[in-house]
Amino acid sequence: MLVYEELQAGQWLKPLVKDPVSKVQLVKYAGASGDFNPLHTDDAFAQKIGMQGVIAHGMLVMGFLGEYAMKLAGDSAILTNFKMRFGAVTVPRDSITCSAIVNKLYEDDGQRFVSLDLFAEKGPEQVVGSGQVVLQFQ
Repeated sequence: MLVYEELQAGQWLKPLVKDPVSKVQLVKYAGASGDFNPLHTDDAFAQKIGMQGVIAHGMLVMGFLGEYAMKLAGDSAILTNFKMRFGAVTVPRDSITCSAIVNKLYEDDGQRFVSLDLFAEKGPEQVVGSGQVVLQFQ
């Protein structure tokens, strides 16, 4: 959990390393999200359209970044303005590392905020998603 007074612009925060993505996880996510596109669950279909096999839902990676941001906020802040851009494809067995850098700290109308730049990577310089979130401290 972050403490506002201990943060500074340019500071990298402790990353979150997710377990490798599994095919079972993709099927469970399809059920939870309602996105049953066979590209995410059926290797034969994915191969038929030119992929090597199934790929993860982009929104699953966004969920990883959301989980990470929530863990950073803990009980001391709430998330606002969460957004993400998708990058490289995530496949089963990829392990995603979520990280963040403090962009800026500011106050507005008596409230304290921290803007974070977020990154989801599956290897050195292999960004599968990036985004931003603003934490509003209590």
